[in-house]
Amino acid sequence: MIAVKRSKQSVLRTNNSVDLFLTVIRVVSLIVIALGLLLFFIEQIRGTALNGDAPLTGGAIRGLFVTGVSQGAMYGLIALGYSMVYGVLGFINFAHGEVFMAGAMSAWITSNILFDNGMWEGGFSFIIALLIVLLVAIVVSTLATILIERIAYRPRRESPRLIPLITSIVVSFFMQNAVLGLFGPASKTLPAPPSWMSDSYTFLEIEGTKILVMVIAAISMAGLWVFVERTKTGKAMRAVAEDKEIAALMGIDVNRTIVTTFAVGGAMAGVAGVLWGLLFRGVSSQTGFLPGIKAFTAAVIGGVGNLGGSMAGGLILGVAESVGPLLILKPMTIPAVSQLKDAVAFAVLVLVLLFKPTGLFGERLASEDRA
Repeated sequence: MIAVKRSKQSVLRTNNSVDLFLTVIRVVSLIVIALGLLLFFIEQIRGTALNGDAPLTGGAIRGLFVTGVSQGAMYGLIALGYSMVYGVLGFINFAHGEVFMAGAMSAWITSNILFDNGMWEGGFSFIIALLIVLLVAIVVSTLATILIERIAYRPRRESPRLIPLITSIVVSFFMQNAVLGLFGPASKTLPAPPSWMSDSYTFLEIEGTKILVMVIAAISMAGLWVFVERTKTGKAMRAVAEDKEIAALMGIDVNRTIVTTFAVGGAMAGVAGVLWGLLFRGVSSQTGFLPGIKAFTAAVIGGVGNLGGSMAGGLILGVAESVGPLLILKPMTIPAVSQLKDAVAFAVLVLVLLFKPTGLFGERLASEDRA
């Protein structure tokens, strides 16, 4: 009895120590953010940066924000695949970044073929060419994720969750090295979009390419919402995500629904691959690694299993890594802040987990996954 009492006291002291440590981290984080923003506003009032450089102008801040939104839209589209698979099967498909890479590589191949045929220039012909590239990327990424589900995951569906998790990592490395063997290590370049895509539009002076990226991402997200919320297949997906056994008893084909979930997530990754090619133009066998990790981060920030939250998490992450270094770190005279955007992105993840471990918009998990 005394030993049990001492054990409970020890656990209580440990929990109190952990709570105190986390509270200190939260307070320090808020102080750092507040200090950086305060110094930024002081720079704007003075008209000079603390290190002697010119402060950020309104146009520069607007440009950083637009860049963050366009890049965050891609993170959000990739994050949808993570959330959908986790919501149905309860594990993270770490090969999803390579599905995105497959879409980007297919966009490179298709766009160069269309460029050689003269369809990548002009107005209407470029739109037709872009639609063809999108279709090819969606088909390639969808087929890739269906094959991954059928070959790698379905035989291990009833295994302990560590097994499919390890399998997903193996599939990720396999796809990376397969593309490396087929196309080599050098970065591949998509053809430049027409000159009118480089012009700035609207009163915000947003580059045409970024407008196109944001419009395609918004249409894709709206289409996915309608599919999941308004169609019979979408309702089946939500039912399987809630409880696979009950859904099967209600007559839902669980295997087909799971394949559909993978396919839809793969299609979103294919769209994101094309958008990546339009924005950055360079793709390689390693293209899917870091964006895939950041998309998973976006899914956690928004709430795993929450599709709207995942998209919002991607936007938040993109804006944070674009704007954060120059608005918070640079006024504190930290050197080479432009190289710290990845650190800022993962710092946002840590902050969200410190203040709201279930994500900003809450998790949506199957009944057996809830605490």
